[in-house]
Amino acid sequence: QRNVSGERIRQERTRRRYTQSDLAARVQVTGVVLERDCISRIENGLRMVQDFELRAIAGALGVTTDWLVAEG
Repeated sequence: QRNVSGERIRQERTRRRYTQSDLAARVQVTGVVLERDCISRIENGLRMVQDFELRAIAGALGVTTDWLVAEG
């Protein structure tokens, strides 16, 4: 695992009924370039998440970065 937030990102994304492309577009509005395939690799734990990316993803999902990195 290259990150601890991938499962939480997937959980909140699917709860909101966003596709990976939807989430990527919402993140890109904040000025952070993150493509759909990057979202997929993050959710599968295959890609590290930079701190600025985590903040952008949290904002796009309406959650805190603390929630994204919490265990369980």
